[in-house]
Amino acid sequence: MKRCKWRMLCATGFVALTMSFGAAVAGPDDDTLRVAMAEEILNLDYNYTTKREYIILAQLTDTTLFELDPVTQEINPAVATGYEWLDDTTLEVTLRDGVMFHDGSTLTADDVAYTYNWIASSDSESNATGVVDRWLANAEVTSHNTVLFHLKSVYPLVLRDMASRIMLRKAGAYDANGEIDRDAMASSLIGTGPYRVTNFEPGTELVLERFDGFFGDRPEIGTIIVRNIPDIGTQQAEMMSGGLDWMFKVPLDLAESLGATPMAEHSTGADLRVGFLVLDAGGYSDPDGPLTNVLVRRAINHALNTEEMAEYLIGGSAEAIHTACHPAQFGCDQSSIAYPYDPEQARELLAEAGYPDGFPLEIWAYRDKAASEAIAADLTAVGIDVDLRYVKLSSLNQARAAREIPAYFGTWGSGGTADTAAIARIHFAEESDRNMSGDAALAELVLSAEQTTDQAAREEIYSDAIGKIADEAYWAPLFSYSANYLLSPELNFPLDPDGLPRLQNSSWN
Repeated sequence: MKRCKWRMLCATGFVALTMSFGAAVAGPDDDTLRVAMAEEILNLDYNYTTKREYIILAQLTDTTLFELDPVTQEINPAVATGYEWLDDTTLEVTLRDGVMFHDGSTLTADDVAYTYNWIASSDSESNATGVVDRWLANAEVTSHNTVLFHLKSVYPLVLRDMASRIMLRKAGAYDANGEIDRDAMASSLIGTGPYRVTNFEPGTELVLERFDGFFGDRPEIGTIIVRNIPDIGTQQAEMMSGGLDWMFKVPLDLAESLGATPMAEHSTGADLRVGFLVLDAGGYSDPDGPLTNVLVRRAINHALNTEEMAEYLIGGSAEAIHTACHPAQFGCDQSSIAYPYDPEQARELLAEAGYPDGFPLEIWAYRDKAASEAIAADLTAVGIDVDLRYVKLSSLNQARAAREIPAYFGTWGSGGTADTAAIARIHFAEESDRNMSGDAALAELVLSAEQTTDQAAREEIYSDAIGKIADEAYWAPLFSYSANYLLSPELNFPLDPDGLPRLQNSSWN
């Protein structure tokens, strides 16, 4: 029997392929970019969503006060044209004239103040509330184009938060006539971005057209159609038949295989997501457990062949890491101690710690099964009896909150923010159940970096924190991730170093 040349193609079957030939042909002929997303798109309002798919869509339909340059990490003007710190806790923001909403109305200072005050309020129940609640006391209109932001305390990441999370809405958008409607923008979105919504069938299809009233750079492609296609095989068949121009979150083997044909191109780039093994150094699951011993934690670090995991299991541009942050993030000091792969050293440390014959260890995981199994195999090889519990993320989160997990394989993408703050606060603040270090001094150190606007001081603080995490081996850092895409040969899709896909920058070859 003749073997199939393309592994993933064989898996989808001929029927799925032939079914797609009737689909509309994507490409430049009708200036329509057709993309696929496996995740159901149910709510277009990024103020009330969190996943990567919604971030991609928000880049198309919305704008923020400032924007972050993914290459230089500089904060640049967007809806705002400038800012001035009147004192350590008062920020004056000046707005651009003539910014239009998709309904043709003009954005005002009242709209900006309303948006921020609404998101910060307890009534909003927004997914973005946590971002502003840590620093915003209130926003005050002071003129037709200026807004004062009153801070609760010194917070150096205000502009970065403004550039990444809060999407601007018209005053009264969520509580018109005193009636709260948190879903007001879920399907009938009125934004200020480069594309406007012309049709939306939740869970099926979203049609976006270029907004001629957009204040910024005009996108080259006129129409973008986003289709919900949960099955990767169906996506693949659509790509091969010309019904799609863009796929993301593509498994490496499929991306390489289909990218080697004339029907698609494989594009790979960096991603700020990192993988890591969190160890219960604080003894929450077992006060006298072996993971409370730093020698055991160091042994675990030495036992893991992270370079092979990155190269063969994650692939693309993935790399082994040795810090509790992404190397591209501000403050992620790479001079901290590293634990090279050394199984013999791992065994010696286990023996020194009093575990010459190893010990039983339950490890939880929810994604990347091959990598999870590789972690278990490497630890088993040095004598640790691993019980790998592969579960849904919701189950892992519940067990972690109950402090029942001795170790887990986790990942974090930092929301595309190239600053150690985006990973450190979440995983090492004292109130976070992700923090299993039991180190109150470390938690205080991490939070102190958010109490100064001096960037040099922040960098030094994070360097100290990352160094301490490495020395105490609170984590076993594993690898960075790689973003894999399949593109139509007619599409030019530039990649940015933060791993966030920006479809608005696409063009036809």
